[in-house]
Amino acid sequence: MQIEKKLKCILLDDEMPSLRFLKMLCEQIPGLEVVKAFNEPVTLLQEYKELSFDFCILDIEMPEFNGFDVAKVLKEYPIVFSTAYMQYASDAFDINAVDYMRKPISLQRLQQAIMKVEQVLNSQPETISFAQFNTNKGKAILYFGQINYIQIAEVDSRDKKVYLSDGSLVLLKNISFDKLLAILPAPDFIRINKKEIIAAKIVKFFSADEVTSNLLDEQNQPLLFNLGESYKKVFHDKFS
Repeated sequence: MQIEKKLKCILLDDEMPSLRFLKMLCEQIPGLEVVKAFNEPVTLLQEYKELSFDFCILDIEMPEFNGFDVAKVLKEYPIVFSTAYMQYASDAFDINAVDYMRKPISLQRLQQAIMKVEQVLNSQPETISFAQFNTNKGKAILYFGQINYIQIAEVDSRDKKVYLSDGSLVLLKNISFDKLLAILPAPDFIRINKKEIIAAKIVKFFSADEVTSNLLDEQNQPLLFNLGESYKKVFHDKFS
């Protein structure tokens, strides 16, 4: 089997022998890269936003969170289930799983599942990953994946400060939050108060009134954001 375009995946199985075997099978498929193999659902849910991958292969029966719980969080990614239990098949396809593999998995069966993932990914429209903006230094191209958060500028509220993952700052000229939200990919960004939009990838913890990010401030402490009253429901719905 030869994958047309390189694919990246993450794996999840709480049983280490099964996880090692699955990783070994994946490594035998040219063009398929295992970005990370997890044996704890909680760890995957804490780290997946920081990883670049195309799809997931998930075990189903696990303590604390099962594979369906994890799949609901990773709903934007194609999911392949790997399990020893046949009774979950209908549930798997109810949540639009790409495939459902019975253990023990053979290389040929895994290849079939990867082919289905390829078909799903190839059928998806090409997503735009950047946009052009007017800035205080002229026109600039910003890639959405670079953006950590956006704030209203203090001097002129029509301008917006964009904080990037490399630590730099870009000042966008005369653009509203409504216009920005129409441009930014909806699954990846959310407005949290009257003055700020944040990228979903920076959210580490949240409470009723506050978002703790995975970014650090000048004192090397987690950067905190206020969750405004009018924005709480949409925010909690997005991350629940």
